[in-house]
Amino acid sequence: MRVVVMGCGRVGASLADGLARIGHEVAVIDRDGTAFHRLSPEFPGERVLGMGFDRDVLLRAGIEETGAFAAVSSGDNSNIISARVARETFGVERVVARIYDAKRAAVYERLGIPTVATVPWTTDRLLNVLTRETETTKWRDPSGNVGVAELPLHEGWAGHRVTALENATRGRVAFIIRFGSGMLPEAKTVIQAGDQVYLAAVSGHIAEAMALSALPPAEDVDDQ
Repeated sequence: MRVVVMGCGRVGASLADGLARIGHEVAVIDRDGTAFHRLSPEFPGERVLGMGFDRDVLLRAGIEETGAFAAVSSGDNSNIISARVARETFGVERVVARIYDAKRAAVYERLGIPTVATVPWTTDRLLNVLTRETETTKWRDPSGNVGVAELPLHEGWAGHRVTALENATRGRVAFIIRFGSGMLPEAKTVIQAGDQVYLAAVSGHIAEAMALSALPPAEDVDDQ
């Protein structure tokens, strides 16, 4: 799916990088060219300079072929205006706006645009809204910084060590349910078919980890 992200601050850059890593085609818009330095060096998407609610800028970002749009700049007004343009002018189906003023969020929700407040797990929630992933986080620590989620594990992970899965998802396997019983994995534990694997990860990487675990492991996956 093609996704346009308006705003390349910390959240926008993290979101764009995460979407690209799980296989989406991404274009990022920002009015400040230096903001694109926040993207990872491996980011394969497009960088579009300009205002995110400008029609010509949106066209350069490929809005007409876009399946999802995220407005995550530092301004509530810019976010909601660009989100409405994406939805109402270009008919983008999946649109979400980051809103700093939580009291105004309900107003924007009535316009049919999901909003995300400035909470620690903003990136996870944005990824879930844009990709229509169901929230499956089973537990979060009181600060909201670490979560535990069941992974939708691809069958290709069977036969690989948990350390290979951890390296791929940037998380830690907290526990495994095997044949109905829970177990704490060791570094040498090998994933078996039918395992229910629960991963602990830092907020901002949980949705990405879930998407990566649903893909087959890379050919050069490291089982050491």
